[in-house]
Amino acid sequence: MLNLLGESNTALFVWLGILSVFIIIVAIFVGVVPVNVWIRAMVSGAHISATRLVGMKLRHIEVSMLVDCYINAKKAGVDLTIDDLETHYMAGGNVSRVVDALIAAHGAKIELSVQTAKAIDLANRDILAAVKQSVNPVVITTPEVSAVAKDGIELRVKARVTVQSNINKLIGGAGEDTIIARVGEGIVTTVGSANTHEQVLENPDLISKTVLNKGLDSGTAFTILSIDIADIDVGRNIGAKLQAERAEADMQIAQAKAEERRAMAIAAEQEMRAKTQEMRANLLNAESEVPKAISTAFTNGQIGVIDYYKMQNILADTNMRNSLGSERVVQTKKKQAKENKED
Repeated sequence: MLNLLGESNTALFVWLGILSVFIIIVAIFVGVVPVNVWIRAMVSGAHISATRLVGMKLRHIEVSMLVDCYINAKKAGVDLTIDDLETHYMAGGNVSRVVDALIAAHGAKIELSVQTAKAIDLANRDILAAVKQSVNPVVITTPEVSAVAKDGIELRVKARVTVQSNINKLIGGAGEDTIIARVGEGIVTTVGSANTHEQVLENPDLISKTVLNKGLDSGTAFTILSIDIADIDVGRNIGAKLQAERAEADMQIAQAKAEERRAMAIAAEQEMRAKTQEMRANLLNAESEVPKAISTAFTNGQIGVIDYYKMQNILADTNMRNSLGSERVVQTKKKQAKENKED
């Protein structure tokens, strides 16, 4: 009897040990393996092995998010593997956005490979927005562009550019800023080549046709579908303003030249005055030699007293005539001034 009891207790301890080991194994499995994610993937038809999930967890990957993206892709019929998503996550990409873009492209019958989508996302381009813009084109409104026609009238133009994403050129292609800059340049060129601003106002589609024919979308990530003129306003008369500024500049130049000539004339006048003073000094110097010459003539007997008195009479008569002439000139000037004042 005791033997039977001992054997039964031993068997019980064995079974309890086996049960404990099983519980420990299950606990470790549940703790290490994300069971709920594994079951969700299995029932969704996107089977992922438990060891793969454990490896993803050890690599600090958001297992739940990655598996959900993989399930969504498989349900949508997108051909990709869990390796594609895992490597893209490890590279720092946005897995959910790439998967959404692939699903949208697959539904819209747009050719977009997994590798292309991953490369575009890693290039910091919004792949999902690009796919949506490829399906539904967007409108880019340019800022007000100022252009001047040949008649000098300024026109302020706003345009709306309808563009469609070109997925094949998203990597390395220019963005919206380049489109806006090129359209603005085309508007300025078109308006500037018009003879009058009225031609542009009468045919605004002239701008659209000319700009659209320039192939402005080359090298960009977009395809321009249409360019529509939203608004045209008449601005300032730039031509008249430029002419007025040119006339003002010419007047200032003429004044500067006249002032230069005036300064030269004043300098010439001062020079002539200096020369006059110099000649007067020479004259006085010569006159100072006359008494000496007369004295020498008296001494040498070349002239006599009678000759000297005759010369003095001639000088006195000359001085008298000069004095009378000066008085007449002064009286004439006074008379003319009086007459002018009375008039």
